[in-house]
Amino acid sequence: MYITIPDDYQDAVRHLDCFHKLDGHQVRIYNDTIKDIGALADRLRETEALVLIRERTAITETLLERLPKLRFISQTGRGIPHIDLAACTRRGVVVSGGGGSPYSTAELTWALTLAAARHLPQEIANMKAGRWQHTLGIGFHGRTLGIFGYGKIGSLVAEYGRAFGMKILIWGRERSLAEGRAAGFETAVSQRDLFERSDVLSLHIKLSNETRGIVTLADLTAMKPTSILVNTSRADLIEREALVTALRAGRPGYAAVDVYESEPVYDHPLLHMDNALCTPHLGYVEKDSYELYFDAVFEQILAYAAGHPINILNPEALTRGS
Repeated sequence: MYITIPDDYQDAVRHLDCFHKLDGHQVRIYNDTIKDIGALADRLRETEALVLIRERTAITETLLERLPKLRFISQTGRGIPHIDLAACTRRGVVVSGGGGSPYSTAELTWALTLAAARHLPQEIANMKAGRWQHTLGIGFHGRTLGIFGYGKIGSLVAEYGRAFGMKILIWGRERSLAEGRAAGFETAVSQRDLFERSDVLSLHIKLSNETRGIVTLADLTAMKPTSILVNTSRADLIEREALVTALRAGRPGYAAVDVYESEPVYDHPLLHMDNALCTPHLGYVEKDSYELYFDAVFEQILAYAAGHPINILNPEALTRGS
């Protein structure tokens, strides 16, 4: 099969232990992201199987119309807000979704939380510039960690907070509330209560039409001026421009973010703010996580090529042609 892997920023995929599974197939890897539909269609025109690294490239009906040879998409992870699944099904393009590990994103979440609380980026920059101790950080013991979305990642972050002696406060759907209580954590009485009481508030909600913009400007400005908002989930969970507006108003006092409305980011208002810590969507970007993600997608490609596809998200496409 002719397999294309776009958006491999670090040129990491070919160096993974599992990459040998594609031996015998024609594989083309690109290390940049193209947004222009025409240029992207030209790049992918011979592609039969497409490996998508998370949500870096959007698969729209307009693009699919220009890819007559495309038959299979193997997605790293199961989140597919960037894929028009209905259009894929109509055109007979089979889409499969793999699993992954929650640990890498949970660990980065905690790293960002620690770095924000102790102003590590600023103090490192100050020291390199010959300056000594310019900020006063905050400790975690006895403070409240709010978890919005108590799923696989949120539950890990909650345990990290408990290990640091924090009080854990859970909010989310009824399932999150029930599982949080079962783990011995307090649950908030409302979304606003979560934002008002948290010293650190970490978002761990899946992005959907229902949750898009679920965090409003009013929620953010209800936070303490000493509080920290951490977002390693999705930027669109927050109402457009609300975070920048809230940070300028001083509530919350600080934000640590790993996700943005449009990626990759070359400029963003948060990058110019002293009370924002920004990383380039590194949550899942580590060796063990990549091995898990890509081993799964390569197995999906091999299974499809062998005629017994697995982990299919649109089984109706199996009986349709383009």
